[in-house]
Amino acid sequence: MAGIVCAIRGGPDSRPTIDKAFEMARQSGLPVHFLYVVNLDFLARTASSRIQVISQEMRDMGEFILLSAQDAANAAGVEADGTVRDGNVLDEMAALCRELDADYLIIGVPKLQNEENVFSHEQLPAYVEHLRSATGAEVVMAGGETV
Repeated sequence: MAGIVCAIRGGPDSRPTIDKAFEMARQSGLPVHFLYVVNLDFLARTASSRIQVISQEMRDMGEFILLSAQDAANAAGVEADGTVRDGNVLDEMAALCRELDADYLIIGVPKLQNEENVFSHEQLPAYVEHLRSATGAEVVMAGGETV
C-alpha cells in the first residue's frame, strides 16, 4: 500500500505539515497516513511508577490529534488514516514508511526558537538523508525547503 506518511505532533505548528500532506494527496491521488509517536525517553531517568499512566495519556492524546487530522482530511476531500506508535521518532517514521511502501514522508521544519525539537537545523540534512536511504520515500519538508 503506497501513500504519504505525515508525521505530526499536534498543535498549531503541525498545520503546515498537514496542509502539505493534503496538497500532495490531491496532486497524487495517494492516501495520507498520519503518524504520532509517543517517545518517553526523557522519563527514563525518573523513578516514577506513573510512566505507564503517562504513556497511556500520551497515546490517548495522540489518538485525539490523529482523529482531528483525519476529520480535517475528510473535510478537504482527502483519504486519511492514523497510527500512534511508541518509540524513537526517526525509527518509527522509517518503519511505517517501509511497512506501507510510502512514496512520500512529510515532516515539519523546526522553528528557530528555544524550543525542543526532534530535528535541529544543523541535524536536519543528516536526518533527511537517513530517512531517504532507510525508506526509499521522498522526504518533503512542510515549508517546501530542500536539503
